[in-house]
Amino acid sequence: MIIKDDEVNIMKLKASQTEELLTHVKSQLDECLKQSVNAHISRLQNENLELSEEIKKLKRILEKNEGSQVQKISSPDNKDKLIEEKRRESTNDVAKEEKTKKRAEKKEAKPAAKPSKSDTTNDVIDVGRLDFRIGHIISVEKHPDADSLYVEKVDVGEPNPRTVVSGLVKHMSATDLENRTVVLLCNLKPAKMRGVTSEAMVMCASTPEKVEVLIPPEGSLPGDLVEFEGYERTPDPVLNPKKKIFETCAPDLKTDENGVAKYKDVPFVVPGKGKVVSKTLTNVQIK
Repeated sequence: MIIKDDEVNIMKLKASQTEELLTHVKSQLDECLKQSVNAHISRLQNENLELSEEIKKLKRILEKNEGSQVQKISSPDNKDKLIEEKRRESTNDVAKEEKTKKRAEKKEAKPAAKPSKSDTTNDVIDVGRLDFRIGHIISVEKHPDADSLYVEKVDVGEPNPRTVVSGLVKHMSATDLENRTVVLLCNLKPAKMRGVTSEAMVMCASTPEKVEVLIPPEGSLPGDLVEFEGYERTPDPVLNPKKKIFETCAPDLKTDENGVAKYKDVPFVVPGKGKVVSKTLTNVQIK
């Protein structure tokens, strides 16, 4: 096939035109792409500026609020309120401490009484709960307000003698009682007798007509204990009148036919020294 020169020229022209068109199109595309990128960058920059402004506004609002709070707290009125609240809290704390201190002082001033063995473990009422001891009468005087009563000072082996009021004036003289060794019940509740507090009771063999002071065994000393075989000696510190312990035991306190003092046929005994007796009264109550 033979191509003519004219046709060749035409083809070259078209190729050249096509190349120019492509170059133009490429140039246009590059320009469009560049404009698009620039527009996107500009939009982002604008958004950044807007965000920066928003942040600045928020900061100004926060600073304004903080300044208002500081001013509120530091104002004179609020200072006075805070001081008053602190003063009240301090006053309340001091009052609480004073109350606690007073309670502690009351507890120290009034310690709880230690329960005795008889109070906690022994509900049985018998002679073991009566505190019989040997005493020595130091002095005897007439009661200032009662003609039938003596007031005695009795040594029971304690640092100080006990005061004992006895209704023995009709039965024996003061001389008969003075310097005698006797048996005392030492845990009766102290009681006033015509204005004088009696701290024990002198034990006697007794009838309506005659009364004899019980006689301890020879060699008995003030403070010696009186015991009863078969009955554990656990005397109450002080007999509770409501429990009527002595009153329950009293009917069984008697002398036998030989004048020996007994509780339910068990003799009053001072360990190692002997039995307690009455001089002449037999088979009578001991009071």
